[in-house]
Amino acid sequence: MTNTYQLAGLDDLGRGFNRQVDMKVSNGTFQAVFRYERFLLETEPQATEQAAVAMLINQLQNQGYTQLRSRLQFRGEAYLGNQELWEEHPDPESRGPLARFVQTLRQSFRLG
Repeated sequence: MTNTYQLAGLDDLGRGFNRQVDMKVSNGTFQAVFRYERFLLETEPQATEQAAVAMLINQLQNQGYTQLRSRLQFRGEAYLGNQELWEEHPDPESRGPLARFVQTLRQSFRLG
């Protein structure tokens, strides 16, 4: 049984998004698979689904994605709708003033 998560937030250009995150299960490990426009990101295999989602969140934040939140959307084939609560993933505090300034410029002028 594989589960599907929902992930929402702001992309590296400051645009809002809401996408599915699929889980690949192989040999008792889990990989989170995220597709957004032409961007595809698959995590390294992890021991648990939660670890795979956490790794995905970390990788997206390193790419400039912000205000991320996730929740379980499908448990196997059962659609959960709004039954599950969103889990907030705070933006890293380690981003310095220059990185925040560049991100603000990108959002303001929609630069890539």
